[in-house]
Amino acid sequence: MLAALREPWPWYVAGPLIGLCVPALLIVGNRPLGTTGALRAMCAATIPSRSAFFRYDWRADGGWSLALVFGILVGGFIAGIVIPTPPPEITAPTRDAIAALGLGPDLGGMAPPALFSWHALATLRGWVFIVGGGLLVGFGASYAGGCTSGHGVTGLADLQPASLIALMGIFAGGLLATFYLIPLLV
Repeated sequence: MLAALREPWPWYVAGPLIGLCVPALLIVGNRPLGTTGALRAMCAATIPSRSAFFRYDWRADGGWSLALVFGILVGGFIAGIVIPTPPPEITAPTRDAIAALGLGPDLGGMAPPALFSWHALATLRGWVFIVGGGLLVGFGASYAGGCTSGHGVTGLADLQPASLIALMGIFAGGLLATFYLIPLLV
């Protein structure tokens, strides 16, 4: 049984299960799927603030996103520690492209250790990547009114034009970062 769980689920099982999240969220109270509000709810719950942005009923509005983040962490622990699976194979062209950036041929799993290791994060470049990237992602998610999963799963299922526009911007930004920004920064 445990060996069967280590194999990836086929698309015809995983896809409908993800798709069933939308009607389930609508049934339990018209909740969007996404984690963007979790940080705001954590700040509102733990840090007294004079800002009106953090003075709201986080239990009613942000409790759902906190529960979702907790579930993601528990699910990640179960998937990574309890039922460990080998990382997916990375194609030779991707390995060559990463090596061409000077990040080395050894990816150490899914990410180059030259960028994603404690040693790399303790450098000035690592901190700029983490803090700068975090600020850009936070600003983008706030500006777009949600994150990729919120717009992609529930926004598109709800036929919201704003979600389609946001997703086009998210994916265009990802492509631009992949092909132009990352080669400049590394």
